[in-house]
Amino acid sequence: IKVAESAKVIENTQRDINIALVNEFSIIFRKLEIDIFDVLDAAKTKWNFLPFSPGLVGGHCIGVDPYYLTFKAKEIGYEPAIVLAGRKINDDRAEWLASQIINEIDKRKIYKKGSKVLIMGFSFKPNCPDIRNTKVKDLNDILAKHGLDITIVDPWINIEEAKSFAKIKILSNFPKNKKFKVIIAAVNHHQFSGLTSSELQSYLEEEYILFDLKDIIPRDLNPIRL
Repeated sequence: IKVAESAKVIENTQRDINIALVNEFSIIFRKLEIDIFDVLDAAKTKWNFLPFSPGLVGGHCIGVDPYYLTFKAKEIGYEPAIVLAGRKINDDRAEWLASQIINEIDKRKIYKKGSKVLIMGFSFKPNCPDIRNTKVKDLNDILAKHGLDITIVDPWINIEEAKSFAKIKILSNFPKNKKFKVIIAAVNHHQFSGLTSSELQSYLEEEYILFDLKDIIPRDLNPIRL
């Protein structure tokens, strides 16, 4: 039993650290003005490169199990440096993304307060209805403090459950006859990854910014890829 539980813990911890590493890459390359997804695509041409992507780490396994391991490690007198460093990077991800989004809105002089924002996706992973520990909620909460009028669309989740959990505006489908100044692709559900440029533009105001956190928005729309 001890071996089985330990195996499950380290499997999730390993994924957490790999995602944290790529999240840290994305911060570095953002400062260098190099597209992280272009870098990852090039790196994937090496046969033994591990194809992890940057993202918000939620759920009930990857974002939780490392703490079981670190708690036990500290209990026996060992400070688990790498595991805790990875957790910090992933826990801070929503705040970093929000700061980049707000900075870009400021830079382009697009009025923030009351601006309509659409976040695509709410569940903690793609093509899944599970919203446990979803970090999209954290992203929403931080952006809302800046006065943005946020709507979330997620075709996978239970809307009533999500509203009760998050106390936010959330829909199953894109709202009709409503346009947004900002769209954020947060979860790569297949319904989102298949959207064409013209379909996305139908939801955009004349002056807009697109933020692509999952490499799914067509490049001709010039999304900011984080």
